[in-house]
Amino acid sequence: MKPSPVDVLVAIFSDTVAWTIPPAHVEGLRARFPQAAFHHATSEADMVRLIAPCEVAFTSRLTAEAFASAPNLRWLHSPAAGVGSMLFPAMQHSPVVMSNSRGMNAGAVAEHALLLLLAVTRRLPEAVRAQDERRWISDELSGLPVLRGKTLGIVGLGAIGQELAVMASALGMRVIGTRREEGAPVPAGVAEALAPEALPRLLAASDYLVIAAPLTADTKSLLGAAQFRQMKRSAWLVNVARGKIIRESDLVAALGDGVIAGAALDVVEHEPLDAGSPLWSMPNVLLTPHVGGFRADYWDGATALFATSLEKYLRGEQPANIVDKQAGY
Repeated sequence: MKPSPVDVLVAIFSDTVAWTIPPAHVEGLRARFPQAAFHHATSEADMVRLIAPCEVAFTSRLTAEAFASAPNLRWLHSPAAGVGSMLFPAMQHSPVVMSNSRGMNAGAVAEHALLLLLAVTRRLPEAVRAQDERRWISDELSGLPVLRGKTLGIVGLGAIGQELAVMASALGMRVIGTRREEGAPVPAGVAEALAPEALPRLLAASDYLVIAAPLTADTKSLLGAAQFRQMKRSAWLVNVARGKIIRESDLVAALGDGVIAGAALDVVEHEPLDAGSPLWSMPNVLLTPHVGGFRADYWDGATALFATSLEKYLRGEQPANIVDKQAGY
């Protein structure tokens, strides 16, 4: 065991309440680890002020300024899967070990992606608007398509992509996707796993395209005007990953010009979405406010995962879910 006390910074705060760790969970960590000294930051100023003695950080938003004030930091764990915003050069080139919570929320995000697929296919937004207007639109909604028999392309066959593949294949969809792991077994529910370089082939074949990849240097602005032109005009784009994977101005143009049929977006390039964005009023766009990962027991799961890794760390063992800081995930 490491000599006590070990100083631990908990800095998980947001303008969105759901992404802010409840104080009760911080107190739970204090009770579980009496040999550690927990410092709870609820603002960026707090983080900079409290981080100096800390060897461990449990945070999703470490800034370069705070990192410069953290000479003792040895391990950082994120309560989310994405860590791209914390991979600034000083962090990437440091010996600090990073880990994340990948996989913990894969089921919830995959369910949300499936919800969006079903909603746009069965034209649910139109039915909801008609309900608000007290109009019975059975004639307008005649001839609704189904997902069975359609091809689903998934950019990123990681934990989320694999969960979605199982769900979609159970509905009779043909699932293809891209991944980096060459030679690995094809995941359950996937008809064909392609290398990232085969993206044009994936785009051309997909009736629906779901983005489930992490935001990295390779995936930032991955999809723009050229890629939308490679898709079917009847195709729908679904993004449950990160908004910056798509060049949003190109997407707006493609949607307006009928280059693709529509988009269902849980994430956008800049959040919250600006009130002046044309995405709000486009008839072929369905928006949800970055809630794909929301689940009632989120903080129970995220805190338990961190606690398990902290126990390993205190025993001198490597935590789970180590991030490749150069790859970005």
